[in-house]
Amino acid sequence: MGSKARLVPRRRFLEACMFAPLLPACVAELAELGSRSPRIDRVDLYAVRYPTRGYFKFFADPKGQSGRAAVVVRVTCSDGTVAWGQSVPIYRWSYETLETAFLVLRDYLAPVVVGRRLSDIEAIFKALDAALAPGLTIGMPIARAGLEIALHDLVGRLLGKSVPELWGRRPGGDVLLSWTVNPRTLDEVDRLVEEGKQRGYRHFNIKVGGDVAADVELARRVRRLAPHAFLWADANGGYDETQAVEAARGLADAGVDVLEAPLRPNHFAGYRKLKKLGALPILMDEGVVSPVDLANFISMGLLDGVAMKPARCGGLRSARAQIELLEQEELIWLGSGLTDPDISLAASLQLYSAYGLKRPAALNGPQFLAADILRKPLTVTEGRMRPPQGPGLGIEVDEQKLLDLARHTRIDWPTGTVATIHAR
Repeated sequence: MGSKARLVPRRRFLEACMFAPLLPACVAELAELGSRSPRIDRVDLYAVRYPTRGYFKFFADPKGQSGRAAVVVRVTCSDGTVAWGQSVPIYRWSYETLETAFLVLRDYLAPVVVGRRLSDIEAIFKALDAALAPGLTIGMPIARAGLEIALHDLVGRLLGKSVPELWGRRPGGDVLLSWTVNPRTLDEVDRLVEEGKQRGYRHFNIKVGGDVAADVELARRVRRLAPHAFLWADANGGYDETQAVEAARGLADAGVDVLEAPLRPNHFAGYRKLKKLGALPILMDEGVVSPVDLANFISMGLLDGVAMKPARCGGLRSARAQIELLEQEELIWLGSGLTDPDISLAASLQLYSAYGLKRPAALNGPQFLAADILRKPLTVTEGRMRPPQGPGLGIEVDEQKLLDLARHTRIDWPTGTVATIHAR
């Protein structure tokens, strides 16, 4: 945890400006198909809300609707191959909502990929890059991630390779998980930790960012109950600078191992101050969308690492490039998520396993979601999850489950919960 900014070498910065490509051999294999390559015939979108269990602060909805919102993306090729992706907006975490993600996919992103041949997959990715003008970073990254995940699944199915194999990596082993402790009051802490232990979890992440004294006490209680756990505190940008300094010191004293997102992502001076303080490793999250963002933040001396979320980054290509840059710079990367349902969760598991994630991942979809749409649901065994095996993401969607979920999802717009975008 050095206090100085570090200059990212020019070569690495330029590499970070480009999303990590597929393995060149895979791109060449697709290119050899030429006019025999299948076209993307259609993209189907399904707006759904997964039922939830337990309390998690991000699931509150101003319209009184409950559940974890998602847009399921189904891509169909001219040869009949079907692939899947998923966008996972949370309006209390991002500016992207179920409504805006669905609209952007339907009207802006899906139209630029339908009709294209898979023989030029890099052109398809470039079309996605150009579909929306960026602001300071990638525009609508959560919406985009759903379609980008589906493209990885599609290429893997066509070539008979798993997603890690598309990157020149071997499918990895199980991913160790972390249990989320998000109590409404401190009286709930013992019960929540015990619930995690009963389900085989040995590592914990806590939601902080409110009252500093209460947050420190929460950390002390969890550490007392789990003395050997990797304990990770996530403030979701909830502190101001004065609070963040106090919290970093107090949480470190309470036995926390890392502090994620203590400040809003544009508070650069505050992040630099916290990193210089050195009380805890400081991780960024919400503000790191593209590899360019990350390279700049490293050069500015703002962070010790990143809590990685492919859904936040616009998809797997951006997330991979960021992991590779962090490893080159010998910085921390943790595996995290947005309470991902099954398809997005499968993509995260493939990424984290392929890159040999060393610390427990805060993938809490299995903890908080009470439904799935897979023929073979993803399961947790003794606090671990195994990435699905097989081509692409390694999953098969139960389309009847999907249609039932879409049918029971209440949406306040006139066009319904399902849309199809055809090739012209």
